[in-house]
Amino acid sequence: MKQLGGGEQISEKGRGRKRALWGRGRGVALLWAGPCGSGAPAQKGALRWRSLETTAARRWWCFSEMKYIKPLISEIPWNYNWNYSAMSLLDRQSEGRQSGEQERYLQANNREFNSLFGYPNNSIKTSKYNALNFLPMNLFEQFQRLANAYFLILLFLQLIPQISSLAWYTTVIPLMVVLSITAVKDGVDDMKRHKNDNQVNNRSVLVLMNGRIVTDKWMNIQVGDIIKLENNQLVTADILLLSSSEPYSLTYIETAELDGETNLKVKQAISVTSDMEDNLKLLSAFDGEVRCESPNNRLDRFTGTLTYKGKNYILNHDRLIFRGCVIRNTDWCYGLVVFTGKWRKLQCSPVPSVTVVIDDNNHGPDTKVMQNGGKSAFKRTHIDHLMNVLVLWIFLFLCGMCFILAIGHYIWENKKGYYFRDFLPWKEYVSSSVVSSVLIFWSYFIILNTMVPISLYVSVEIIRLGNSFYINWDRKMFYELKNTPAQARTTTLNEELGQVKYVFSDKTGTLTRNIMTFSKCSINGKFYGDVYDKNRQKVEISEKTEKVDFSYNRLADPKFSFYDKTLVEAVKRGDRWVHLFFVSLSLCHTVIPEEKVEGELVYQAQSPDEGALVTAARNFGFVFRSRTSETIMVVEMGEIRIYKLLAILDFNNVRKRMSVIVRTPENRVMLFCKGADTILCQLLHPSCRSLRDVTMEHLDDFASDGLRTLMVAYRELDNAFFQDWSRKHSEAFLSLEDRENKISIVYEEIEKDLMLLGATAIEDKLQDGVPETIITLSQAKIKIWVLTGDKQETAVNIAYACNIFDDEMDGMFIVEGEDNETVWQELRSAREKMKPQSLLESDPIDDYLTTKPRIPFKIPEEVPSGNYGLVINGYSLAHALEGNLELELLQTACMCKGVICCRMTPLQKAQVVELVKRYKKVVTLAIGDGANDVSMIKAAHIGVGISGQEGMQAMLNSDFAFSQFCYLQRLLLVHGRWSYNRMCKFLSYFFYKNFAFTLVHFWYAFYSGFSAQIALETTYWTMISHIFTWGSLGFYFCILFFLYSDGLCLMFPNVFQLLGVARNTLDWPQVWLSVVLSMVLCMLPVIGYHFLKPLFWPVRVDKVIDRIHHCMSHPLPPRIRTRLKHAGSRRSAYAFSHKQGFGALITSGKTLKAKFPKKNSFPFKK
Repeated sequence: MKQLGGGEQISEKGRGRKRALWGRGRGVALLWAGPCGSGAPAQKGALRWRSLETTAARRWWCFSEMKYIKPLISEIPWNYNWNYSAMSLLDRQSEGRQSGEQERYLQANNREFNSLFGYPNNSIKTSKYNALNFLPMNLFEQFQRLANAYFLILLFLQLIPQISSLAWYTTVIPLMVVLSITAVKDGVDDMKRHKNDNQVNNRSVLVLMNGRIVTDKWMNIQVGDIIKLENNQLVTADILLLSSSEPYSLTYIETAELDGETNLKVKQAISVTSDMEDNLKLLSAFDGEVRCESPNNRLDRFTGTLTYKGKNYILNHDRLIFRGCVIRNTDWCYGLVVFTGKWRKLQCSPVPSVTVVIDDNNHGPDTKVMQNGGKSAFKRTHIDHLMNVLVLWIFLFLCGMCFILAIGHYIWENKKGYYFRDFLPWKEYVSSSVVSSVLIFWSYFIILNTMVPISLYVSVEIIRLGNSFYINWDRKMFYELKNTPAQARTTTLNEELGQVKYVFSDKTGTLTRNIMTFSKCSINGKFYGDVYDKNRQKVEISEKTEKVDFSYNRLADPKFSFYDKTLVEAVKRGDRWVHLFFVSLSLCHTVIPEEKVEGELVYQAQSPDEGALVTAARNFGFVFRSRTSETIMVVEMGEIRIYKLLAILDFNNVRKRMSVIVRTPENRVMLFCKGADTILCQLLHPSCRSLRDVTMEHLDDFASDGLRTLMVAYRELDNAFFQDWSRKHSEAFLSLEDRENKISIVYEEIEKDLMLLGATAIEDKLQDGVPETIITLSQAKIKIWVLTGDKQETAVNIAYACNIFDDEMDGMFIVEGEDNETVWQELRSAREKMKPQSLLESDPIDDYLTTKPRIPFKIPEEVPSGNYGLVINGYSLAHALEGNLELELLQTACMCKGVICCRMTPLQKAQVVELVKRYKKVVTLAIGDGANDVSMIKAAHIGVGISGQEGMQAMLNSDFAFSQFCYLQRLLLVHGRWSYNRMCKFLSYFFYKNFAFTLVHFWYAFYSGFSAQIALETTYWTMISHIFTWGSLGFYFCILFFLYSDGLCLMFPNVFQLLGVARNTLDWPQVWLSVVLSMVLCMLPVIGYHFLKPLFWPVRVDKVIDRIHHCMSHPLPPRIRTRLKHAGSRRSAYAFSHKQGFGALITSGKTLKAKFPKKNSFPFKK
């Protein structure tokens, strides 16, 4: 097989097939003739092309199959490069970066061959430790804390008897307690991760082995295996779809774990493998070879080739089903495993033509969902960083005190210590006062160790644990409907909750319930949906409002609610326009019905809006019952009607509409269209002008209520016109050049002169209390950014509904540029309108871009000239996150009241959060409910998971979890503030206690000759420490807790401002005044006592000393001596000597010894 590249031309011939390939830049083009000959299986409705030379007149197809033309056309290689999503540009930066593997090569049903490449099995591992490495790894992590490392060094010093005044166990026991408590906590958390990993790895899956279907575990699946998946089953790994139970091997999947959307997506197998269906013999004999791109995080693109029986087939992302998806409305499907597990190191490739270099340093999961999950990082609070800084400064202060005491010991030894040598002689290893001072330095280093508090971290963890219990026990955060309490899944981030400045929120399932309901409509200029009383006064709809009775329709959905009875009355009396309106809703969609039990219909829709509209038509008597590839069956007011499906003109972001063309039972060709009002208004027939104006007024009313709107129209087609259009459509679809543009032109040719039917209003129900919560958080100066994968119109509507945006804003900026220059201009124009001064040369951002300092750069807060909003789509965001544009984006977004980022991938969500963390000195919080939110939950300082409709992945990866978004205000404004206040007051009290206790020994040194003696016995200070530690904890949790009012925090959020990082308090003059006053007040009594005690309560020693001082200050006059005269003769003392003196011996020098100490030891000795 040749590698396909730009400019190459490959022509291959096989039995019954013709094929030609053209290189087109990064893509290739392929046409082929369908199976022919006696051995070719016939497939009903399959698309067949005669040859390349066949003229347009000879090309033919069945228009009833037009819905499936688009998936089948995607087998053509030129199509695999057509549909890039917004992330394709951004992800090119990481192309080839995820691993050293440049190309993946595998063969189906050949484990022995695939094992040569070192591909791993399908097991995952999110845990950190195992039985062997837990102790060393955990100790290594714990000793990265400065206090723990300090006490480890202190322990080694205490083992040196020359400098230790304390027993070694006085340090070992507290250190062991601290390490043990932390190790147990880390071990319990990791055991939970092990349990979750085992649960996932031991799930069962059906595998094709030796011609039989056997059950195996997920972790044993390997690259190249063929697995069988059934309806409602999770996809085990990233697989290449081979065949399915549905026509044309279509497979419906739900991608909530990837993008948060519960609507269905469609995948389709290539024709060469779809023919195998569920024939185990054919599947076992399948030995196709796949060459594809290396593992990466791109959800929107997959490129590769399948070689089977000498033929090459282009593969794209429409053929690949990702791990984490759920199979829906498909009885079974078979897939070839492509990506699993983690990368492993491979020395060389077993196939010379394939380049595979795998680096062990770049290890990680291969599957798309795991690569978009983000990296788990150890989250630390600003209090932790502050404590490390304080401990470092305290350590330096301790060294300074020890140095002062060592100097004092040196001076004392030289001045007075000599006189005590007879009573306290030096040890043999002490040779001078300098050596003695060095030893005294380390002795005081041990004695004053309480200056650096080892119990600080234990006490902090206990306080955090208590705060976590208060969150878990908060009944106001308990969701009764699901019996779910709030959970503090970590104990290290409680006080950080009170410092949150930016909240990044998902939309679907987080702000909304992910439930769409048909709320109101406008039909032929008449408004339906409001309820009026007898006096024609509008009534606010509530739970007590009487609902419409749909008992006349046995197929009605019992969960559907509607309150305007006039619409039902119009249906019952046979209003033509009302009937045509609901017929349009029951036909114009791509919903798949599922009826497991007679009369119980379940709709699987690609869009929640479609599901809501079809459900509404169903309840009003127009029940979409079933569909085939050719027909649609609708039960209209109890009568079964079969519509022949001629064509589906599908929705896309450019068209913003969709249409269906059907043939009615009366043989009329009808086109039904629904879409955005901004588009359909331009396609209406001129005769609808007055009706359009009335309907637009109704649409404005719908939009003001935050409802999602669509306009509905129809057109009756002439049969000859439709046949002519069908021919043009087929030619455009088969065109090689400018295909998309030609198709768009053909669509516009038939989607014109439409007759307006009306408009719909769908309510994407918000969770209870969401608007009020966002208003409260905004008053507390917390900014809300919505990061969603949904389309722009939906996201903006929700932003207005939940008060992120409001009608009183001064403006809203929409960034939708498709290149760097356009995005830059849009961002700059937005900044110019919000704050023109920010574009001056003195702007700090421009200074940074000019100088590029190495130090971390933080963007300061800027105040705009009004309230503005920003909307940016995923494609523009991909450009904005490149290079210097990211600073432009951040500076613009941070000045806005609210920011909406739509059509985002999970990786982009994490990148936006990281951008704010990197350049803003703020605390960030991310909240979401689906697996697509995991990456941003991990990236933010604090991650909050909502246990909603999209599984438990977000909750399992979060730091805090609850069931409703409205609980966020209580978590931040009540528990966050409480936790931060408690922690700050505890720290100040704790350091005061330690300083007060340690300075006693410092003061005592001046009265003990700097001899490193302890002022208080170990037992005493241990008892004091326990009293202060446990007493302070009891004081805070049992008394101070009752002094805080949660109601006041919620009622007046603008009064109870968040305190900010504790380091900022050092800038307050009151703090330093308190420190000085505390020192003065603590020292004055001692100083006064020492001065006043000898005056008022002198002891005997004081009297003696006072007498000595008095005599020295008032010396007596010298006595006058008188010479006495004696009568006797003068005698010499030598006269009584019995022996000769020692003069000769002395002068000889034999007896002279160094009687006195060295001069440098006692320089004052005379």
